[in-house]
Amino acid sequence: MHVMQTTRGASLNDATDTDGRAEGSSGSPRPRRVGVLITVALAALGLDVVSKVVVVATLQDREPIRLLGGLLTLRETRNSGAAFSIGTGYTIIFTLIAIGVVVAILRTARNLRSVPWAVCLGLLLGGAFGNLIDRLLRAPAPLQGHVVDWIEVPNWPVFNLADSAIVCGGVLAVLLAARGLQIDGTRIGKDGGKDDGQNGDKHDAKDDAEVGGRDGGGADGKGAESPEPPDSASASEGRG
Repeated sequence: MHVMQTTRGASLNDATDTDGRAEGSSGSPRPRRVGVLITVALAALGLDVVSKVVVVATLQDREPIRLLGGLLTLRETRNSGAAFSIGTGYTIIFTLIAIGVVVAILRTARNLRSVPWAVCLGLLLGGAFGNLIDRLLRAPAPLQGHVVDWIEVPNWPVFNLADSAIVCGGVLAVLLAARGLQIDGTRIGKDGGKDDGQNGDKHDAKDDAEVGGRDGGGADGKGAESPEPPDSASASEGRG
């Protein structure tokens, strides 16, 4: 009797846990991660702006500073093109592209519920804003301003922290897309369907419910062993 009560108690507990997990899996959606995006973007933008102000004040019209045996050189230059001095003759076009990128990221933020994607888009947003400020405010004219670059490594164009943030954000975006992680926090499975992290909990709840049902059935006698057949002697007496 004690064993039956214990088994029934375990089944009731399993059923309670199952209901709790099911309620949690069907609860409120993931919170939006706009705060993470804004924090990362402001950090990237702040570092870029401060570094450019310091570089212009200390390195403009001066000899470059070589560090680490020439592996790193601090050299103030002006870039009218895109990142890493690409397309130097299309300043206005790159300015308009940067504005479009900023607007697109801000629109995407409405559905942002993934922390990794928030970090990724924050780096892209901060880097784009950093170079966009130079385009709008620096000489020779608005929308045609030249970006301040100051980091030089061997066999690589001179760049700045905004360029670094854009590259890091782009690499992170490729990695997240390759892993199937979506901006809304869901993940695309191997079969092409979305997995929001709740399917696994539902399957676990179903399995626990089945196990509890089997245990309860055994306790009530439904799963008891079948009675042994009567021996041959008793069968003979019955026929006699």
